[in-house]
Amino acid sequence: MITSWFKSGSPWIWLNAAAVSTCLIMVVGILGLIMARGVGHFWASPIVELSYQEDDGQVKTIIGEHVDTTVTPAAMAKATGFKLSDSEDVLVQYLIKTGNRDLTGTDFRWIQERHIKTQSSPLDMMVIERREWGNFYGTLTAIKENGQVIATGEQAWSVLEERLKNALALHDKIAHLEKKEIGAINYALEKLRLKQKSLELNNAWNEQKAKEFADKKATYDADYKNHQAELAELYQEIRRDSLVASTESGAELAIPLAKIVDVYQPNKMGFFSKITHYLAKLGEFLSEDPREANTEGGIFPAIFGTIMMVIMMSIIVTPFGVIAAVYLREYAKQGFVTRLIRIAVNNLAGVPSIVYGVFGLGFFVYILGGNIDALFFPESAPAPVFGTPGLLWASITLALLTLPVVIVSTEEGLARVPRAIREGSLALGATKIETLWRTVLPMASPAMMTGLILAVARAAGEVAPLMLVGVVKLAPTLPLDGNYPFLHLDRKFMHLGFHIYDVGFQSPNVEAARPLVYATSLLLVLVIIGLNLAAIIIRNHLREKYRALEG
Repeated sequence: MITSWFKSGSPWIWLNAAAVSTCLIMVVGILGLIMARGVGHFWASPIVELSYQEDDGQVKTIIGEHVDTTVTPAAMAKATGFKLSDSEDVLVQYLIKTGNRDLTGTDFRWIQERHIKTQSSPLDMMVIERREWGNFYGTLTAIKENGQVIATGEQAWSVLEERLKNALALHDKIAHLEKKEIGAINYALEKLRLKQKSLELNNAWNEQKAKEFADKKATYDADYKNHQAELAELYQEIRRDSLVASTESGAELAIPLAKIVDVYQPNKMGFFSKITHYLAKLGEFLSEDPREANTEGGIFPAIFGTIMMVIMMSIIVTPFGVIAAVYLREYAKQGFVTRLIRIAVNNLAGVPSIVYGVFGLGFFVYILGGNIDALFFPESAPAPVFGTPGLLWASITLALLTLPVVIVSTEEGLARVPRAIREGSLALGATKIETLWRTVLPMASPAMMTGLILAVARAAGEVAPLMLVGVVKLAPTLPLDGNYPFLHLDRKFMHLGFHIYDVGFQSPNVEAARPLVYATSLLLVLVIIGLNLAAIIIRNHLREKYRALEG
């Protein structure tokens, strides 16, 4: 009975179903964990005030956000050095984000539940998100203008909201002037310098050119001085206002509004206020630049860099993969050499990605990029242009890494096109290239898109090769901007995968970085899903378009 059951193949069907179900449960579990830990990071958590007895017997006040709770069995706690009474079965500890790192030297603190005397959530507690030193927790005391107190008590909040809004607007103006206006002038001056050096190397520099360049430089200098004067006025205005906040110990600290991103009182906020605050913080996360060693702020440069690199990789890998597959399937003589090439292509898909990174660094960056610099950019020497890791080499390296996937998928699609289709086209007088271009390739396009989907899914999550060929911790400028030629393929860029690695394993503040790791991981998954969905929609459209022809 059992033998016949095994011979029927039913056990293997159930085993396969169980394996697939297990994989799906694991995937859903991982995504659920990432979503639960990452999505809640932007919620306005209440501020608690604790009366806590220290080990020396002194009772102190601690304020902050309750981040995590651990429950340790008594035996294990005693083994690690904690002193528990016989009546205590477990040791409960709370992780409190106390902030105020510039005053206390740390952002987080573990406290024991048994040592908490009282706990409350005062309505006047506020959170100050700063551009440096992380969050500040305390109460608002006063608002100052040029060092003079102008508001205290309840009136201080209305004045703070108005002054902070003005300070944020001034900060945006300063950032625009520094990055866009002055950045464009510096870029133009550097281009002018390189052009002058090129003319000098080619013995084409003369008095007329010198006068033209001097006039251009004088114009740029005049614009630069105007912007610098405007910046000086803005800096003077933004440094005018400050707030005075008191800590749990009663100490007061003056914080310039120029160094503040946001101020809010979570204990006073209702549900809908928290929803509005949550959406604002989520928008900031998606649209702002990172700060505080990537543990605060947004990740827009990493999102932009990831999508830009994947798009460029797709543009590069698709034609090369399709051409290689067409040659192997339609033109190459099917024999030992062709089979050997197919085996090599399949084996390339199993090569570790870091090997591609080393190859990209050695061949694309140093050899190819170095020769490009020597031939076309001698005036930039000794500073490299393309002879250094950048967006172009990262895209080409990942295109090489994903090329086998596109080749194999396209070959499978070409093999599924009925032979009668080809013969019918040839019988009607079409040439082989016309048959291939107008009939075979369109019918195989869904398979090409499948290969591209797999390539995008792998490339978007790769980190190891990118660390060698272009990705950096923090890129000062985006690869795409308003300066000619607009798309700068030689620039380094940020990437979501590397950002996760950097924040999770290289951050000086691990506890503060942990929620960002989950949030960025979730965003990377969503970016990959979005790119794949776009390709899947195109593939399904093509499949429906040519389904009737296949029939």
